[in-house]
Amino acid sequence: MVRFTMDQMRVIMDKPHNIRNMSVIAHVDHGKSTLTDSLVAAAGIIAMEDAGNVRLTDTRQDEKDRGITIKSTGISLYFEMPDDYEAPPSSDGRSFLINLIDSPGHVDFSSEVTAALRVTDGGLVVVDVVEGVCVQTETVLRQALAERIVPVLTINKLDRGFLELQLDPESMYQNFVRVIENANVILATYQDELMGETSVYPEKGTVAFSAGLQGWAFTLSKFARMYAKKFGVDKTKMAQRLWGDSYFDADAKKWTSNAESAAGKPMQRAFCKFILDPIYQIFNACMQDDTDKLNKYLGVVGVTLNSEERTLQQKKLLKCVMQKWLPADEALMEMMVLHLPSPAKAQRYRVENLYTGPMDDDTANSIRTCNPKGPLVMYVSKMVPTSDKGRFYAFGRVFSGTIIAGQKVRILGPNHEPGKKEDLSVKNIQRIVIMMGRKTEPMDSVPVGNTCALIGVDQFITKTGTLTTEEHSFPLVTMKFSVSPVVRVAVEPKHAADLPKLVEGLKRLSKSDPLVQCSIEESGEHIVAGAGELHLEICIKDLQEEFMGGAPIIVSEPVVSFRETVTADSTQICLSKSPNKHNRLYVTASPFAEGLAEAIDNGDINAKDDFKIRGRKLAEEYGWDVTEARKIWSFGPNTDGPNTVVDVTKGVQYLSEIKDSVVAAHQWVTKEGVLTGENMRGIRFNIHDVVLHTDAIHRGGGQIIPTARRVFYAAQLTAETRLMEPIFMVEIQCPQTVVGGIYAVMNKRRGQIIEEVQRIGTPLTNVKAYLPVMESFGFTADLRANTGGQAFPQCVFDHWKIMPGNPLEEGNTQFKTVMATRKRKGMPEEIPTLDRYLDKL
Repeated sequence: MVRFTMDQMRVIMDKPHNIRNMSVIAHVDHGKSTLTDSLVAAAGIIAMEDAGNVRLTDTRQDEKDRGITIKSTGISLYFEMPDDYEAPPSSDGRSFLINLIDSPGHVDFSSEVTAALRVTDGGLVVVDVVEGVCVQTETVLRQALAERIVPVLTINKLDRGFLELQLDPESMYQNFVRVIENANVILATYQDELMGETSVYPEKGTVAFSAGLQGWAFTLSKFARMYAKKFGVDKTKMAQRLWGDSYFDADAKKWTSNAESAAGKPMQRAFCKFILDPIYQIFNACMQDDTDKLNKYLGVVGVTLNSEERTLQQKKLLKCVMQKWLPADEALMEMMVLHLPSPAKAQRYRVENLYTGPMDDDTANSIRTCNPKGPLVMYVSKMVPTSDKGRFYAFGRVFSGTIIAGQKVRILGPNHEPGKKEDLSVKNIQRIVIMMGRKTEPMDSVPVGNTCALIGVDQFITKTGTLTTEEHSFPLVTMKFSVSPVVRVAVEPKHAADLPKLVEGLKRLSKSDPLVQCSIEESGEHIVAGAGELHLEICIKDLQEEFMGGAPIIVSEPVVSFRETVTADSTQICLSKSPNKHNRLYVTASPFAEGLAEAIDNGDINAKDDFKIRGRKLAEEYGWDVTEARKIWSFGPNTDGPNTVVDVTKGVQYLSEIKDSVVAAHQWVTKEGVLTGENMRGIRFNIHDVVLHTDAIHRGGGQIIPTARRVFYAAQLTAETRLMEPIFMVEIQCPQTVVGGIYAVMNKRRGQIIEEVQRIGTPLTNVKAYLPVMESFGFTADLRANTGGQAFPQCVFDHWKIMPGNPLEEGNTQFKTVMATRKRKGMPEEIPTLDRYLDKL
């Protein structure tokens, strides 16, 4: 039975200090959904004894079959704070509303995590005590801190530590210390000054210890309160003593910091003696069915079992006892309410990262002060499919004002610029619902600081968008994903009659997933691009079953997108003449310095910077000439890509007039290189000299654009052009005994292993390696076959690397790849020769 009504919930929605928006983030299979269950159970939505097995937030059928979370799911919970806990000073009353989002841990779905983080203010980071901090833990923490999310940590799967590893209390403690240190190192690395201290410490109450499957958890303050009553001491002092090097000398009745008592006996540290030992005793008593011993302990900790519960055995009994003694929801609740920020606090420091407009206009001030009466700003972070095929809920968070059903709103897409009409639609909201895991509950209005879903605006939002009421409100910043879609497949319908269905299906697919890209090639193929094999597999399955009503489709082999680059300066200055022979362009190409392409990708250097500041940066860090660095004409493709046109001419007449034409040609060329028609990367084109006709009519765009395009291609061909392929960074966890199998698979697939680290205290080894994306198809299956299913790989796109070989000579990998790509795209089957683009004087 549900322990709250919608009306109670609506009352709290108006108190921004009593709301907590949080997402659960972690590495794959560290127990996020299982842990969320305890919170859901405490709110009365599922039965307490089912917590940990139901996984209410895994709503789709394939999530249950695979046992992984694929889509992030929102659920709103209402809690009363128990009386013996102190409420935070700023809160109004003891009731709290928690909007919780359970996110996937799998790296292929890391875009879902970004979408979840945008609409929340705090993150519960879950770490498995056995596996420790993993690669994906680091990725999600980095994403969280970039969005200015406050983290709290819980160390999960303690039951594994007690029952499987059978560690003694001291080594358990050392394990915890190691995990917390690792997490704090990551937090310190990516820390943001404005957020202040983000590190987590058990004695401050920002670390909890939990066992999601059995539904119990504790923080130090829980035990500190218990012992403070018993010993009659102050509970904050007690909490300090329960962690670190403090020992209680029972004979002398005092605390010391050395491990030997006054009488010279070795002592157990307080954390082991007062916390882990009692848990150990109960574990042993339950697992050995020792009822007398158990009854004695239950009397001490104050738990009573009814006659039905006494008949349970071993693990069932253990779960029941632990849930009563240390309920997971109370420990996690206390940590969230006391240490995660309310929207009223968080929006003060998040507004600079979120709002694109000036920081002092009405909208920014309303976001900063969390004002329910200010202008409406709501960010839609993802589209959730409804039970009605093909329609979506727009899920997001209200950052300012109040959203009301039937209200007229302006929908600003990611490309909207204030004052212009593009990417803007004005529509009415039909209905508003609150997401409750699998169900939704209707609402009339939702004030600032809450998450909700809207019905009736799905046709006007592609993936994300900002809803406003004021004409002069700017949109919020578009989300940056930590992975990029590098794996692509072509899809076509089996029966030609289903083509309209496919086109419609692709539109819906691109709505339903924040990352997936659907495009049409010139050859007429429909391309779906995703982050990895698993991501694509899920997308194709959705496309076929959900969005096309089961019409059969043919899916090509996965293909990889490449980039084209140059590796040396051009061997000659290339010349091209315009079609009317009156204009000449002289151009060379040269490669970028190390790290510059990445800097442009990350936005450290971009087209909107002040040219003097940018020029100084390029001169100091990348060795450019200062005067040249100030004369960058354009970045391409899409005006922000990692290729540039630089004007190195001296005193040319009419040069500024052809600038627009050259820039247009550059955007065109960088999108379709000469080798395979893929994007270029890391090429700098230098314009050395230009001879133009004196009459303006003879040097218009029609004369200059084709000429510039030809001369850029000629420059690319003379500068030792090469293909770049994407490289995955693979992190593999496996027992020490099967590492040989990993090496065998890697060597077969051009992989290169960069480090191999043994996990202290466990039999596991961590192997990191670089693997070309081309070679990664079927890699997981192959790896498992060679290691007896004991190795678990995680692939994340890492960087671009130049492929071995020369594309202009026959008989090497690069040449074969170029030919295969050209054939697939329906281009002529030989690389165009230089004389097609180069003119003689």
